[in-house]
Amino acid sequence: MAKNKNKMHWYKMDLHLHTPASADWHEPGVRYLDLLHRAEMRGLDILAITDHNTVAGCAALQEEIEKLQLLERLGRIDPEEKGQLAEFRRIGNKILVLPGFEFTATLGFHILAIFPQETSVRTLEHLLIELNVSADRLDEGATEVGATVDVLTAYRVIDEAGGLAIAAHANSTHGVAMRGLDFGGQTRIAFTQDRHLHALEVTDLEKKGRRTTAWFFSGRKPEYPRRMHCIQGSDAHRLAQHPSDAKRLGWGDRVTEILLPQPSFEAIKAVFLSEDFSRTRPYRPTKAPFDHVQAAREEGPSIVQAFHESMTKQGGRLHAILRDVVAMANTNGGTVYVGVKADPKGLPAGGADPEEASATLKGEFQRKITPPLEVEITTVETRGRMVLQLSVPLGEDFPYTIDGTSVYVRQEAETNIAMRDEIVALVKRALVAEPEPRPDAEQTVDPGTLPGAAEPPGTGVQIVETIERRGALYHTMKDLRNGSIVRNVTRSSARKLWRYAITEQETKPVEEGMVQWHTADERLGVWKSSKRAGKVRYDLVQRMPDGQFHVYYGVTEDGVDGPWRVFVEDE
Repeated sequence: MAKNKNKMHWYKMDLHLHTPASADWHEPGVRYLDLLHRAEMRGLDILAITDHNTVAGCAALQEEIEKLQLLERLGRIDPEEKGQLAEFRRIGNKILVLPGFEFTATLGFHILAIFPQETSVRTLEHLLIELNVSADRLDEGATEVGATVDVLTAYRVIDEAGGLAIAAHANSTHGVAMRGLDFGGQTRIAFTQDRHLHALEVTDLEKKGRRTTAWFFSGRKPEYPRRMHCIQGSDAHRLAQHPSDAKRLGWGDRVTEILLPQPSFEAIKAVFLSEDFSRTRPYRPTKAPFDHVQAAREEGPSIVQAFHESMTKQGGRLHAILRDVVAMANTNGGTVYVGVKADPKGLPAGGADPEEASATLKGEFQRKITPPLEVEITTVETRGRMVLQLSVPLGEDFPYTIDGTSVYVRQEAETNIAMRDEIVALVKRALVAEPEPRPDAEQTVDPGTLPGAAEPPGTGVQIVETIERRGALYHTMKDLRNGSIVRNVTRSSARKLWRYAITEQETKPVEEGMVQWHTADERLGVWKSSKRAGKVRYDLVQRMPDGQFHVYYGVTEDGVDGPWRVFVEDE
């Protein structure tokens, strides 16, 4: 992929645009040619017409052009009509216009369905009928069309029909992420992680930090392991932005840039199916282009990203990259940056010859990693330097090894040699396919809890059992991120976080009177907090219904949800 990089260009894309065919269109008297002129004025290269539960807007645009073409063939076209047809043709050669619709699924969730340019109106109408939109309501353009299919069925039907399924304004009203709501559970996971869903449209793509939708769905959350492509769109219901309401956007007012070899539906879909998350960015007309690498450095190393300043064989730097790649393939997938430190303040080192470095890495992956692993390598620019971005997929043939013997896993920001029980768990993952979550499924109760107890945090570790053999203490550790159990861990054999937990339990056990208990729920408390490796980590305590204490060591903000959230907010 790196060798084609120079042939690629950034294109401005808006995949959420309404027309007068939507019942909630705000500006009467707007012509379809006016809409295309507006798109051209805003610099759009790609757009999608997505009216509510109808393709009447796509049909109206097509019929208007076909009418003018017929008049031209018959020799009956007047000068004004001839000028209009010329404009349609000129803009059509300049802007890729994709047909689609915004579907309202059961419970009112909105989904964008976008299709190749050549897809007929009739085909899309049949698809809407398959999604249970009544035939007599196909031209209404209404947001509510009665009982339709559920979200997961809609994703599948759209995907199998060859379209792009994108969750519309996922983080806001009628969005499947259900952000800010205390309910959802497995439903929210299913609606945002389904394999038929291609991307999330969000309204906070320009924002940074741990409260953004893109960060939430970056693969850091244990219950949301699939990293999602996030884009933004105008969701325009008028030609131009309302003069007194900045939230009522016009065509092309909120745009995504996408890096493509050429503007085509196939190229767009390929980006959404890839593990390369640097090929989309929010368009910034008056600011510097969005720097994905710098944004990643500001977030720091994590379970899904790592940084290496160089890749020399001397000093083991190349081997360290291999370890991170294998560990991510065995865990959640992720991204490895080569040619840049994690410290966001320093200048990237870059590389003298990215193509040669890319070829070296590919050769090492083929020679050292088994089974074969497809790692996408791209060259990206950050702060004037070119660095390599390695997009590591979550593997399908566990466990992945170096030299056929060494198995590594990723835990938070660390890569560690896998212990026996972790290897067993990887083998089981390879043998048993995970069933897709059902939208009506309830949150499962952690087997380490009792009825009436809150769910444990989603990160950190718990010591579930300690036994003594010949004067030595052996611990059973539970990884709260994935629920895996590792037995027979000693303080000397433990990795960093585990060693911390064991040392704390052995030397500074929890004292009930010193715990900061939740004011609203005295069963939950925080024992201590500290900042390590740039992250605040919490030791949390849960008083169980049977009177026992469960201590969760090294919990990061990524794993703090539900009633535990109050401790982070207090900080």
